[in-house]
Amino acid sequence: MTAKQLAQERCTACRPDSPAVAADEAAALLANLSGWRIVEPAAVKRLAATFAFADFATALAFVNRVGALAEAADHHPRMILEWGRAKVEWWTHAIGGLHRNDFIMAARCNQAYSSVSDSASM
Repeated sequence: MTAKQLAQERCTACRPDSPAVAADEAAALLANLSGWRIVEPAAVKRLAATFAFADFATALAFVNRVGALAEAADHHPRMILEWGRAKVEWWTHAIGGLHRNDFIMAARCNQAYSSVSDSASM
């Protein structure tokens, strides 16, 4: 599965009994997500990536775009915005770990990054 195909999938509603992704599935999905890694702060697996930008305005545009995607999917990340970079972390609170939705949203973040970066270079 490509990152583009993953980004086109629909997020599903999660409940506490929703299944977390298995380690082998997580590894396969992660292989298609450039710049993402699995981190485990406070014993909760998360997808994390840091995106670099030429200035604060472009980083802010990216964070706003990711925020709009998150609202549309009703799945919200942790984001840290600084001059020239934004850090994004996805995990599913209801299950305390990683769900397929997190990988879908990470793929959408990569698309948003490409879109914002392309717009800034014009």
